[in-house]
Amino acid sequence: MNKLFTSIVALALSSAAFASLAQDIKGDANAGLAKNAMCIGCHGIKGYQASFPEVYKVPMISGQGASYISAALHAYKKGDRKHPTMRAVAVTLTDQDIADLSAYYSGHGVVAGAELPAKPAKEPGTEVQALLNKANCASCHGANFSKPIDPSYPKIAGQHADYLFVALKAYKVDNNAKVGRAHPIMGAMAKQYTNAELKLMAGYLSDLPGDLKVVPESRFR
Repeated sequence: MNKLFTSIVALALSSAAFASLAQDIKGDANAGLAKNAMCIGCHGIKGYQASFPEVYKVPMISGQGASYISAALHAYKKGDRKHPTMRAVAVTLTDQDIADLSAYYSGHGVVAGAELPAKPAKEPGTEVQALLNKANCASCHGANFSKPIDPSYPKIAGQHADYLFVALKAYKVDNNAKVGRAHPIMGAMAKQYTNAELKLMAGYLSDLPGDLKVVPESRFR
């Protein structure tokens, strides 16, 4: 276990260095608003569902951290995250486009001065707590799962349970051309769990208050 966490720390540092380089390109939220046409059709409709690799609600990205959105889009563009629709979108984006969209969505729907509890308002049951402790999830995603220790990590509190479940399972997939996420830290974490255990954790995390939301575009209201 010590070797695992030593490797994870090293990988986290290298990931942080990459994120720092990506942040050299400054995003413009107003420019992002003008570039979000390919995003709003899925992420701007409440309850909208994806159908691949299974049916699940598309993730809420309004209020998500800009560095994480940027890292995710770059991963889709590079092919480290395998999802045909997202890859088709990401490969059309320049680094500046990604920075602008990330800046836009990180502030989209954010209420100035709103503060989440420092710790989860809903305590997990004994079984879920043991599962969360197993990979020490709070050590990266924050005690309330909405203040990650590195800006390239996602806020996960309040995210759709079915999306969290599919995303976590994807980190366990290797050598598949259409499904999977190549991320050494999350891959090592997710592979410790059965799918049933991942589903339990996803259900708990989705019930927590968080910053994430769907903000419908005016044309969809």
